[in-house]
Amino acid sequence: MTSALQIPVLDCRQQNARQLLDQLRDKLSPRGNIVSEAGRQRTIELFGEPLSPQQVVERICHDVQTQGLPALLDYTAKLDRKQLDATSMKVTAEELRVAHSKANPEYLATLRRIRANIIEFQTALLSKSVSVVREQGAGRVELRQRYLPLKRVGICIPGGAAAYPSTLLMTAVPAQVAGVKEIVVVVPPSDFGGYNVDLLAACHELGVTEVYRVGGAQAVAALAYGVEGIERVDKIVGPGNLFVALAKRHVFGEVDIDSIAGPSEVILLADETAQAEFAASDLISQAEHSPGSGVLITWHEPLIAAVQAALERQLALLPRGDLARVSLNAYGALILARNEDEAIELTDLMAPEHLHISTANPEAQLARIQNAGAIFLGHHTPVALGDYVAGPSHVLPTGGTARFANGLCANDFLKRSSVIWYNATALSATADDVRLMASKEGLTAHSASVDVRLE
Repeated sequence: MTSALQIPVLDCRQQNARQLLDQLRDKLSPRGNIVSEAGRQRTIELFGEPLSPQQVVERICHDVQTQGLPALLDYTAKLDRKQLDATSMKVTAEELRVAHSKANPEYLATLRRIRANIIEFQTALLSKSVSVVREQGAGRVELRQRYLPLKRVGICIPGGAAAYPSTLLMTAVPAQVAGVKEIVVVVPPSDFGGYNVDLLAACHELGVTEVYRVGGAQAVAALAYGVEGIERVDKIVGPGNLFVALAKRHVFGEVDIDSIAGPSEVILLADETAQAEFAASDLISQAEHSPGSGVLITWHEPLIAAVQAALERQLALLPRGDLARVSLNAYGALILARNEDEAIELTDLMAPEHLHISTANPEAQLARIQNAGAIFLGHHTPVALGDYVAGPSHVLPTGGTARFANGLCANDFLKRSSVIWYNATALSATADDVRLMASKEGLTAHSASVDVRLE
């Protein structure tokens, strides 16, 4: 039975918008302490006690770290209900080749066009090594910042409710632009994951040859610690469910990660020029991830009712309309701000993953906004362009972390090192500064390391 649309409507002239937005932000963050009754029963069945998601992840990561491949395969059997061994866990080169040969030629052509878009953008922003030459007295100093690609990167691709070749493009291609040689893909052993022809064909098209049919927290642990048949990686990127997010947080420090991602989200900042049908489709497009959040913030009061009506019409027609409706009721909002200033303030407060500015002059609002993962300008730039084809990665900070975090890009796959060279004359010219700072900090050996060279 289809439920009614009950998306919260908030009038800032009468209510506390900040309180509602704080509550919404809390619901969207991966805190790891909330689990459904069905999830609780499943946890008891598997672990013999009602563990929290955080405790489940800690148990899984510990077992994979200490027991290796047997634990990885055991959790795959228990959680994914798939009996695999060391051989069937890995997708063979022949399987990748066959999938590619079976793929629709139009689909492959689309992959190539998107890959070209991503390469163009990611190459343009790639950090380059720089050098500075300084005269120090009569001496010479050479300073360099060197960038080298990470050797080995792990990519998590979701595969529970749908296939996501777009995530492969948005993670693997920036890594390739950075020069990463070893790219490892882990994907659940499902029809949407490790057995999905389109996804495997995309791997072959991109030249990704190391693909494993494992998912969830156990896959993250395998990438972080290494198990028989899977060498550990230097960095783990890519989205996933709550357990994947918590596992990435758990292994951070053993490896680098991109972010701890929560549900997908969009804020639509709109004025009187926005079309209600467009606005409704923008909100639904993120809500259909289920969970996903769609929030409209406007200072044009008639738009609220118009968007409500458009949501009802569109949800009734979409295959995932019921799922999107549940998400909008739980994680959405239609907010009437007192004016443009308040609308911008509330948007910055939320620091959304996606921000769509649908106004007459979006550049004017953009200049006043600090916090957002990806920003889409104008009435004809839906978020789907960024999700699929534009060029920037769609792996973005969620849950308000855009206040300090960034979206994934090619530079995130680079390590940087400073390279410093002084000749003897330059060392002598700057020795007194070193001695003074060393004396202030009581680190006499620092001073002595200079003095011994000048005696």
